[in-house]
Amino acid sequence: MTQFRVLVALLLRETRATFGTSQIGYAWAIITPAVGVGLLVFIFSQVGRAAPFGHSLALFFATGYLLVEFFNRLSTTLMTGIEANKSLLTYPLVGEIDVLFARSFLITMTYTLIMALFFSTMWALGLAGTPRDPVALIQAFLATAWLGTGFGFFNAAIIGVWDAWRHIEKVLTRPLIFISGVFYVPSLLPQKAVDLLWWNPLVHLVDWFRTGFYPTYPDAILTPWWPLALGGLFFLIGLSVERFTRSFRRLA
Repeated sequence: MTQFRVLVALLLRETRATFGTSQIGYAWAIITPAVGVGLLVFIFSQVGRAAPFGHSLALFFATGYLLVEFFNRLSTTLMTGIEANKSLLTYPLVGEIDVLFARSFLITMTYTLIMALFFSTMWALGLAGTPRDPVALIQAFLATAWLGTGFGFFNAAIIGVWDAWRHIEKVLTRPLIFISGVFYVPSLLPQKAVDLLWWNPLVHLVDWFRTGFYPTYPDAILTPWWPLALGGLFFLIGLSVERFTRSFRRLA
């Protein structure tokens, strides 16, 4: 019960630190991803680009873009979670894992609201139909939360012992928007490209999410266990490194 109260207090603190004390801060966090999708749709519609699958360009881009942004937000925000809360970690009841889980929960709840509002608005405007398989949508979303949180734990632990990792991670994750199936259907690419893209767990998550909307979406590349296994591996490495280096950070 004590640990639960600690997590709630950390969650409230993270909410205030991230969005400020005004409602505008939280509203802006919701509006920003929607603007990103809208900008993509505007640019591609101006050059005459049709939806790679289905009839709605906005729906196709949104089902990829929002999921990749969710993963990126988790991994980058959790990366600095420990070093940004060093003063709190001097309290015996507050642990590194508590801080990271509080951040993960806040971001996950924020993107739950973002996606619910965004896709509901698209449905109301006639830009998207009713999801074919809501269970698949929920599973893909939770799997993305799992992978993003695991990678965030890994990042937070690694920069504790190797500060240069924060710069390397930015270089490695920057191309994700282009290689995760946001702008195309991965399974329809040539086999050599499919074989390479298979190793990117976000490709599977985007395909998984899209099967919830499209009844006949080509999902030959989809392998649900891969992002789940990779997320577990990142968790294991991150928690092991954090456990090993915890005493050194507390003395720093």
